[in-house]
Amino acid sequence: MILIALGANLPSASGTPVETLRAALASLGARGITVERQSGFYQSEAWPNPSDPPFVNAVASVRTSLTPDALLRVLHEVEAEFGRERGLRNAPRTLDLDIVDYEGRIEHGDPELPHPRTGTRAFVLVPLREIAPEWRHPASGRTVAELIADLGPAKITPLTG
Repeated sequence: MILIALGANLPSASGTPVETLRAALASLGARGITVERQSGFYQSEAWPNPSDPPFVNAVASVRTSLTPDALLRVLHEVEAEFGRERGLRNAPRTLDLDIVDYEGRIEHGDPELPHPRTGTRAFVLVPLREIAPEWRHPASGRTVAELIADLGPAKITPLTG
């Protein structure tokens, strides 16, 4: 299973963050990356500055013949297509795409697999649980439910509509 986390808290040329995430998933499909499952959309508080616009997040399970590094290059191309400018870390952005897990691989290159902060991010784990409730962190072996429980009350809410 290959898992991609999606997030946005600024509008893009495609519209609102929700519209951007939908368009980004379509853009992945146009590049030969098949979206097999997609979570609903969730809203989470911006971090580290909660006065920034809240994020919209989702997770998708995809199928591709691309290697992890080639997939990461495509994800960066899609981010750029939607106006992502890389500057300050954790700054507001039009689109963020991360490889969460690539078939359970543990790699310390670029990209680092699994994503190094997956186990501590409710905005990734909660949508991930929706599409892959049996998922286990490749490095720790902990279930997605265990990881979420460790975080305490989640500051993430499902978006409706």
